[in-house]
Amino acid sequence: MTEPAFSLRASGRLRRRQLVNKAMGVLAIGAALLAVAVLAIVVISVATRGAGALNLDFFTKSQAQGFNPKGGGVLFAIVGSAILVGIATLIALPLGVLVAIYVSELAQPRLARIARMALDITNGIPTIVIGMFVFTMLVAAHGQSAFAGSIALAIIMLPLVARATEEVLLLVPPSQREASLALGVSRWRTTVQVVIPSAMGGILTGTTLAIARAAGETAPLLFLTSLGVSSHADWNPFHPLQSLTLVIFSYSDQADPAYQSKAWAAAFTLMCFVLFTSLAAKLALARYRKKLGG
Repeated sequence: MTEPAFSLRASGRLRRRQLVNKAMGVLAIGAALLAVAVLAIVVISVATRGAGALNLDFFTKSQAQGFNPKGGGVLFAIVGSAILVGIATLIALPLGVLVAIYVSELAQPRLARIARMALDITNGIPTIVIGMFVFTMLVAAHGQSAFAGSIALAIIMLPLVARATEEVLLLVPPSQREASLALGVSRWRTTVQVVIPSAMGGILTGTTLAIARAAGETAPLLFLTSLGVSSHADWNPFHPLQSLTLVIFSYSDQADPAYQSKAWAAAFTLMCFVLFTSLAAKLALARYRKKLGG
């Protein structure tokens, strides 16, 4: 009786699986290249259209309105964006970290699920609705201001910071908590002095991503601080201040090509800011993972 010849060549169902595997790999690579190509086209298009307005005066001088649209810059908008996002970060960061600590360290499982659901729902609310809410609570009675805009941005940032912080707190090994508690350290000191320092890299990552999102928001600011038109940089957060996104929105609607060029230049500046913050988040996350691995 002869034994059937053994062959290593794929056939039948195995061959079909290999072909499908290669086809899916090619599709995945094509999708990745398409995403990179779209990003490159957007960046190159914005950079080339705004290159004519990019100079030193664009970043160091202010001119919101004037008879010479080719002169001046958007320093007033850069300062306004810094104030808006800075105050929002000062509000959202501690609140987000405290919420994450409660959900991951203190809350009962049922309350933790409710808190997570509330954060997810808040994260999904359209930003223009948040702007309308803050408008009815603050602006309708006290007028527009950068502080009101910062409150709206803080509401947008809060769920992002809280969820990111919660995820990294859960990654901290339980043995670190147990070792601290075994030495007689109270639970709150264990959280503050052991858990949070171990998760600091992840917290910074979530914060930088939240800052990048808040810096690109326009819709809520239209209700809260869009009246800020000044020929100089204003550092008072209780005045209505312009931001880069509002400048892009207003200048792009002007008929003068000089204003449109400034809008493209401001868009490129904002894209660079988001790119740098995203890279900083990636570096912080890589360092955090290396620390945990060590």
